[in-house]
Amino acid sequence: MGPYFVVLFLNAFVDLGHKITIQNIIFKVESGATQIVLTALVNALILIPFVLLVVPAGRLSDRRPKRWVMEYSAAVAVGVTLWITLCYYQGWFEWAFFLTLILALQSAFFSPAKYGYLREQVSVADLTRANGMIQAVTIVAILGGMFLFSLWFERLYGVTEPEQNSSALQAVAPLGWWLVGLSLIEWWLARRLPPQQQPSAEVETPSIAQSGSDSTLSLLRENPIIWYAVIGLALFWGISQV
Repeated sequence: MGPYFVVLFLNAFVDLGHKITIQNIIFKVESGATQIVLTALVNALILIPFVLLVVPAGRLSDRRPKRWVMEYSAAVAVGVTLWITLCYYQGWFEWAFFLTLILALQSAFFSPAKYGYLREQVSVADLTRANGMIQAVTIVAILGGMFLFSLWFERLYGVTEPEQNSSALQAVAPLGWWLVGLSLIEWWLARRLPPQQQPSAEVETPSIAQSGSDSTLSLLRENPIIWYAVIGLALFWGISQV
């Protein structure tokens, strides 16, 4: 399962790397209300796809092999990071800002697949521990991306200290190649993940796509444990983002 956890780490690490780069430029160049609005917006661009695409992404992972979804999500990330790197070098701040959303879109489709793939690879007895490892890897990737990309950003930006969004983006443009390189490693590893196994009968449950329910909200509320878990996670990540 080692390559699997590396894939998860890199997916989150790349997302945060680009987000932190854009956010740091906002902090350096903008001020006042503009800085507040742009900072809130870049955070929203990361979160909105996970909210709006939770059902379509889950249904895709139900209907296609989870490994396939992870592999093609990683391939999309390679293309997006190449586009991002071009924007960095050209100083296209608006396009680089918008691509935060596109990068988050591929992660939103990647997310249900990574959990479904895990469920098909480990036994029921190991499922809780494995889920805990996913959470730990994700948090470490988020914190690591924030720290390392901020450190690299400061080293590149401090040489010239530009005062415009476009010139600031060009000053830190080499960060784009880190995003591309890490995305390529993620894609390469995703293509080499072990084939998924069929879950045993004891853990088979109907998916949202198979349940016949048209209301995801009603389906979630049928199980109080799941419903409270959703509320708890929403509060945790909401407070974290604020």
